[in-house]
Amino acid sequence: MTQQDRVRCLCYAPEVAADRAAFIAEPLQLEALQVVNFRDYCRHHPDLACVLWLDGDGLALREVRPDAPGPVRVDFLEAGMTWRVQHGGGAGEMIARACGLRRQAGLTVLDATAGLARDAFLLASLGAQVWMCERSPLILALLEDGWVRAAREPALTEVLGRMHLLPGDALSLMQSAELPAIDVVYLDPMFPQREKSARVKKAMAAFQGLLGERDDGAALLAPARQLARRRVVVKRPRLAPPLADTPPHETISGKSSRFDIYFPNQSLKTAVHS
Repeated sequence: MTQQDRVRCLCYAPEVAADRAAFIAEPLQLEALQVVNFRDYCRHHPDLACVLWLDGDGLALREVRPDAPGPVRVDFLEAGMTWRVQHGGGAGEMIARACGLRRQAGLTVLDATAGLARDAFLLASLGAQVWMCERSPLILALLEDGWVRAAREPALTEVLGRMHLLPGDALSLMQSAELPAIDVVYLDPMFPQREKSARVKKAMAAFQGLLGERDDGAALLAPARQLARRRVVVKRPRLAPPLADTPPHETISGKSSRFDIYFPNQSLKTAVHS
């Protein structure tokens, strides 16, 4: 099932101008519909899985079911994100260690699986120049909307200036001339939730509902290791097998997730850091 099969319309709240909704919906080939009461709309359209939702807070992805969570949007202005910028960008976090940003801030990073760009924002707040790949036109629209809203905040100007959005498939982009020399390739592929007790965060649940559950990062590992000058960093659930069944050189582990590190042109020797 394609994304357009699951998301067939853009619904917009009464406070949104119709021409603005049409401007966003047209290039995505979606119908733009004004919706006064979203819950009533859900009850009358049980055949829909998700819609794009546009209200006064911006563009979002919204599931159509009675018990669905609220809108999921790209929000660089949320408290947790801005706090990181104001307090050193989270230099002590695992992702900073994994990408080598604690030793050298100005690295170039290719985030080949940008998604909601939370990790890309964090890497940029640490001083990295981050190029973000995203192949989904719908998620690109969410990213662009979040970017526009964040750009109104002067405190984020410097961080956003280090974030560069590249529409398209990561495999193709890694072989293109559009990229500068890349120090680090960062991969955070979707991972199927195999345990019945696992609770998926609402953003990931919405994304999996849109894109389908799949572990599509395996094909990216080999070309990423050819591209990266310093390392490839793969984010995984803590107990998940390594990407593409390829043992990493190093692993930095936390309570629920870990970062597997691969170095180019070196024999594989696993060193685990807890």
